[in-house]
Amino acid sequence: MKKSRKLSDNKGAPLLVKALNQSEQVKVKVETCAVELSQVNTVLKGELIEHLPLEEIQHALEQSSDVEEKVQECADDLNQVNRNLVKEITARKKLEKRLDEKATEDERNRYLAYHDTATGLANRSLFNDRIEQALVQSERHGREFAVLFIDLDKFKAINDTFGHAMGDKVLQMVATQLQACVRQEDTVSRIGGDEFLCLLMEVNNEVDVAHIAEAIIRAISEIEELDETRLKVTASIGISIYPGDGTSAEALLKNADSAMYRAKQAGERYAFFNRKS
Repeated sequence: MKKSRKLSDNKGAPLLVKALNQSEQVKVKVETCAVELSQVNTVLKGELIEHLPLEEIQHALEQSSDVEEKVQECADDLNQVNRNLVKEITARKKLEKRLDEKATEDERNRYLAYHDTATGLANRSLFNDRIEQALVQSERHGREFAVLFIDLDKFKAINDTFGHAMGDKVLQMVATQLQACVRQEDTVSRIGGDEFLCLLMEVNNEVDVAHIAEAIIRAISEIEELDETRLKVTASIGISIYPGDGTSAEALLKNADSAMYRAKQAGERYAFFNRKS
């Protein structure tokens, strides 16, 4: 009896496609074996009932042997299918892992591009983006917003006396205090060194802004001890308000910076650009 052909290698096909093709071929082989076994059984039953000639019984036994070989081939083919499926699953897991790692890396890079590494606050790039959005929204809806330029007083002395590790902890604590003083829609940013910015959206008047500035000053002054080290942390704040103190990001930041220096020189805690607090 002519034996069935071997499974095609399908070397160029992906493993999963190859496994599916092999599985279909095994299915055809099994169906063929079932037919041939049925024929063998028919012959053997005939021998029991009709006492068939010895030649027919011999032929049935040979056919049964051929079917046995085909069944073994099917078993071998199924093992190959399983191996291909295992390879495919392993390859897909590796691919998914690489994609997850790439996505995590991309997300991390995007985060680093817009956040300060020491404090986790928005960096200058993200703050510039937020203030540009604020300008568009405020011009469209006729609303005011405020920019606070915050500088820590004598921060260099903290670094020089207690080291940069302590200085970083102070910056992180200041960042926490600043975020606690503003709303979710506001933006707090560290732009470098000991300088911070706050973008306060939709402010009603200077009195409300002054209250927030005072709250920030109180919160920062509450940083009195870190790692059992006694500290004295204070800040000076300059404030500019759109549109009276500028209608561009550059003007508002420049005027808030100017007001901060005026507050620091005058020994005041905060100052508005257009008048003393």
